[in-house]
Amino acid sequence: MSAAEPPGDGDDQLLVVIDPVARRSDGESVRIAKDVLSAGARAKICLPDTPEEFARALSRRGARRPVVVGDDHALLRAVAQLHRERELAAGVLSLIPVGAAHALEVAHALGVPRGAVAAARTALDGAVRRLDLLVDDSDGVVLGRLRIPAPPPPPPGSGTPHAGVTAVWDTCRSLVTSLVRPAPVAATTNPGTHRLRIEADGVLLSDLDTPVRDLSVTSQGGGGLADVVVRTGSGEDVTVEAKAVTVSGADFRYRADIQTGGPVRTRTWTVRAGAWGLMLPGPASADATAGARW
Repeated sequence: MSAAEPPGDGDDQLLVVIDPVARRSDGESVRIAKDVLSAGARAKICLPDTPEEFARALSRRGARRPVVVGDDHALLRAVAQLHRERELAAGVLSLIPVGAAHALEVAHALGVPRGAVAAARTALDGAVRRLDLLVDDSDGVVLGRLRIPAPPPPPPGSGTPHAGVTAVWDTCRSLVTSLVRPAPVAATTNPGTHRLRIEADGVLLSDLDTPVRDLSVTSQGGGGLADVVVRTGSGEDVTVEAKAVTVSGADFRYRADIQTGGPVRTRTWTVRAGAWGLMLPGPASADATAGARW
């Protein structure tokens, strides 16, 4: 994160976009946030019912500074839209975290205060901090952590032997397969691993002949670098810092913050330094929120 900047001239106009999930899950916190924000600034309140209405409200914000009331999904939706509009760098977002605890982990890791009152006051009087963003080659965004975990085990019963004619056919097929080509090694000796080629800033970290149990790419918050950790099937960890990470191999899925992407066969993620601004507690408490905690 960069040094704190003043939020403005004290005469803010706010666009308060209240996610429908927040309204359903904790109406009292939503009401408190609206009261605090309306008392401290000229606030236009929007109550979208669908993702399309959410996007339309943001795109019509004009000179108003957007404040999102909702969980990590709502924050990611707002960041992704502003990134697609190429207006993310020019503005600043605020978040009032409302939702289930497991759906607020990204917000709290970024340093957004817990509680509607503290977060609303931060939206009014906090400081702008510029944060890094992971952007992939399909224009997807990651605020904090990307993971490619081990593939799930095969479903129960997938190895159950068949009976009758089907069993005879399976036996013949297995015999022919064993004569034509050897059985794949990964499936028998390294269950729960990927065969991936992983490069960081053009340097090869792992190739297809090395089983990989897990890959994590975590934004450092500021400075333009990400922490990359490759956990191999042998238990060895390969750790580097990088600006770009490319993964390729057989179809794989990935976890970007709280969303799942894929399957894809290749994807590159690049760190965009200081790509977006988030209102966080001001200089008096900057030490407590100086780095994301993933």
